[in-house]
Amino acid sequence: MPKYFLGVDGGGTNCRIRLADENLVTLADASGGRSNLQIDNGDPAWHSIAEGTREVFAKAGVDFAETANTYACFGMAGGRLPSARDAFAARDWPFAGVQVHDDIDIARAGAHGGEDGAVIIVGTGSAAVAMVDGVRHQCGGWGFHIGDQMSGAILGRELARRAVEAADGLVPGSALTVAVIECLGGTLDAVMDWSFPKAAGPAGVANNRVDNPATLLGRAPAEYGALIPLFFEYFEKGDPVAAELMQLELSYIDNYVAWFKQRGARKMAAVGGFGTRLYPLLIARYGDFIVHPRHEPLHGAVILARQKFASA
Repeated sequence: MPKYFLGVDGGGTNCRIRLADENLVTLADASGGRSNLQIDNGDPAWHSIAEGTREVFAKAGVDFAETANTYACFGMAGGRLPSARDAFAARDWPFAGVQVHDDIDIARAGAHGGEDGAVIIVGTGSAAVAMVDGVRHQCGGWGFHIGDQMSGAILGRELARRAVEAADGLVPGSALTVAVIECLGGTLDAVMDWSFPKAAGPAGVANNRVDNPATLLGRAPAEYGALIPLFFEYFEKGDPVAAELMQLELSYIDNYVAWFKQRGARKMAAVGGFGTRLYPLLIARYGDFIVHPRHEPLHGAVILARQKFASA
């Protein structure tokens, strides 16, 4: 009787699904919609994976009834809390076995081929995890408002603040800070207006009351993270403010590298769009402690499925 492994890389915007045979040879990939476990109690994630599973079996030419011989591993955005993972695993799935992980676990498994090692996710958000002699160590990943120090969203917010301070004459500016002001509206008044989006009230009327949560929270993390390509453009030109902020970014990563090494990790990979662009600086700073990922997170989910259910 054949055995199959199914991996899911579930993100806040979309998810990817991979079906593999018992030797981890990919049979087909499929995609689905948003998959954060914290959105609507995980209902959109369930629908995305359910529909994507049908698609991936059809693409592979495997009868859907073979889900009964398929073992699945989901790496899910919003899966930081054990209660959320357990509740999602307990849903009505057609598989022979299901394990739900935080999305950083499949990133680590993919980066190191299922072996020991550390990984940092550096994208719009950030987090870190390591496996050392079978022991899992995790830190960060607490979100934009109280964590995510290494993230593009936090650096983008710092860049916007620095641009405003420079325009006020409080600190030295640069071509980058001027470009940021232009990008966000051209004047400080426009930048301030941008920072507090107009939330729609009844009948679509703009609502900026002080008790409106969207107004109080301001722009979303991804909107600050959208400044990172501009940041890199000027960093590569030698802009002094960009260089200063890059040192701030690397100082945050220093903390995680030290934390990993204290726990015995011997290698670290970086994933995420921001993290990938940092590789030349990371290698120069940390030497052979830095390794390139061996596989993508989606394949990491398949690896974890086999590790968990190989003897089933």
